[in-house]
Amino acid sequence: MPEIPNKKRLVHYGCGLDAPEEWINFDASPAIRLQHNPVSNFLLRPIFNVRFPKSIRYGDIVKGLPVEKNSCDAIYCSHVLEHLSLDDFRKALRNTYDILKTGGIFRLVMPDLEAFARNYLMAMKTNSSASILFLENTFLGKKNRPRNLKEILSSFWGNSTHLWLWDNASATHELEQTGFRDIRKCFFNDSALQEFKLVENKDRFENSISMEMTK
Repeated sequence: MPEIPNKKRLVHYGCGLDAPEEWINFDASPAIRLQHNPVSNFLLRPIFNVRFPKSIRYGDIVKGLPVEKNSCDAIYCSHVLEHLSLDDFRKALRNTYDILKTGGIFRLVMPDLEAFARNYLMAMKTNSSASILFLENTFLGKKNRPRNLKEILSSFWGNSTHLWLWDNASATHELEQTGFRDIRKCFFNDSALQEFKLVENKDRFENSISMEMTK
């Protein structure tokens, strides 16, 4: 792993297209691998309809990132962990913990099940379609079943479905079980480590669990 300009090792996984140079940016989209192959890139690019910057590396936090254990000063992920099954979520937390230095900071943001549930119960009072809105907003339901090859491949590789949602209490419990400490609810750009400002997006904190912790 190359050195980065500020000498801190900062890892951002599930980065999407957001890849500031001060961070080592990973994403698990198959499109990253496929676009480096001329044939697959030509055939499948219209399906993915996205081109990742060359600075983004392929890396799957569930399988483990190509990063040494106990080497990261900070790790960040936003709206990533909700796309994992329960077992994979726990593997991701363990892998995150393993590569973080003692005293290193981990910040995460993911949708808040409690907020969705609260909004659903409120909507039920006046809106007969409240359940439809709940399933749409949580990405727990599907409007259409994929039919053609493009739709099937996009669904299989796109990973847009939410597989497990969390509230603050259950997420805190899982983090404690993994070994994280000093777990607190955090807010947009409130970390003492200024580099988090380079990867955080204020909109992603809305109706979300946002937590900071250390190893």
